[in-house]
Amino acid sequence: MSAACTTGVPAPAATSAPTGPAAVAAPAGARDVGVQLFQWTWDAIAAECTDHLGPAGYGWVLTSPPQEHVLGSQWWTAYQPVSYRLESRLGTRAQLSAMVAACHAAGVEVLADAVVNHMTGKDARGTGWAGSPYSHYDYPGIWSDAAGDFHHCGVGPADDISSYKDAFQVQSCELVNLADLATGTGRVQDGIAAYLTDLLSLGVDGFRIDAAKHLPAEDLAAIVARLPAGTRIVSEVIRGTGEPVTPEQYTAIGDVLEFGWGKDVTGMVRGGSLRLAAGLGTGSTYLPSDKAWIFVENHDTERSRSTLGYRDGADYVLANVLMLATDYGRPIVYSGYAFTDRDAGPVQDAAGKVLDAQCAAPVGPDVTYTDGEWVCQHRWTAIEGMVGWRDAVGDDPVGDRWEDGDAFALSRGTRGLVVLNGGDVEVAAQVPTTLSDGSYCDVVAGPAVDGRCAGDPVAVRDGVADVRVAPHTAVALHVGAPAGA
Repeated sequence: MSAACTTGVPAPAATSAPTGPAAVAAPAGARDVGVQLFQWTWDAIAAECTDHLGPAGYGWVLTSPPQEHVLGSQWWTAYQPVSYRLESRLGTRAQLSAMVAACHAAGVEVLADAVVNHMTGKDARGTGWAGSPYSHYDYPGIWSDAAGDFHHCGVGPADDISSYKDAFQVQSCELVNLADLATGTGRVQDGIAAYLTDLLSLGVDGFRIDAAKHLPAEDLAAIVARLPAGTRIVSEVIRGTGEPVTPEQYTAIGDVLEFGWGKDVTGMVRGGSLRLAAGLGTGSTYLPSDKAWIFVENHDTERSRSTLGYRDGADYVLANVLMLATDYGRPIVYSGYAFTDRDAGPVQDAAGKVLDAQCAAPVGPDVTYTDGEWVCQHRWTAIEGMVGWRDAVGDDPVGDRWEDGDAFALSRGTRGLVVLNGGDVEVAAQVPTTLSDGSYCDVVAGPAVDGRCAGDPVAVRDGVADVRVAPHTAVALHVGAPAGA
């Protein structure tokens, strides 16, 4: 296929619904896109699975940590366990169980963020959300210093990590004063596995292992070996230049979060080099595609501003379109709340319970969000449309590519085409495509309802799509969204 732009060609005549291969090739139904609903309550997730995630084509949802935690309004209190009771400011054990059942009924699997490397970072004694007493190195009925349940690395006066170039410190010293569990002991491995098994008994399908980099891979492998075969595991291991602990060390255990993708796509989108994003994942610093979970942002990177976020508007949307259009890794859409104070937690009631998320209309890149408002990125029209697009194209490979100036396009088998415009002027072009002749709805503009398009339909004739793409946006067509059907 030529990479030349064929502008100036007369528009093709109006066409009917797709015929030929696209008419008989049903959407793949891949459902391989996940969404992180950061700090959403169990009741809110249950409703979202039923009303939006399932119908939109999301395959799984990642929850925030479900265990009992320290008291406080900040977001990070959820990452300081006090016990493994399934009682938190996000809901009760019964609500968690009901949420999992509701999501499964909607065709959405549930992964829980599992904090297993450490306990609290509190030096003073305290009481957790569900009333459990604790001190820094004593958690009655669970862990104690006297039983040898914690690491004390002896490096520096506070046992904190001082150098990430030293694997011993990374995995045996404390991460910002968080009491580091001695995960190499059978007693600790049994206790952590019991907690994860309890979650599995409620129907949870797998886990994001928080701070997995701080557990030796052999320790995490021993814990996972105690779980049922097939439990989905994705480890958080951030690659650092010259660091001895690498993501590759964890791929035998399960999948791994690929932080490099979001950072690299940020530079490409901001620099107007969208076409380069199609090659992300091919270098030696990337995990193999079948092991990598990719994201534009998560709850950490949006606070460090190391990747694009909701405040970046159109650029953020383009990055999500790229993530969902290409075939590297498994994509995770992020959905959180607005904040200016990076420590700020979600809106809570007087008792500290998080209020159920509300996606107030309208949502999208042009909305100005005030602190505490739910941004609901997963419902933004272009992002939700691309989730459906990804569901339709499945694992069809990236085929022919087209580019002209700031515009870039790629096909996925015979099921989908996406055209992106990173420039400041509208692109009007005829783009080669493997879609069959017909008329298609642009799902970036909005959902197709009974063949009626939210935007202008796009005609495909003789292997060419006649598109008009506004600046800093995209057009996406797939076999599941024909116009006029």
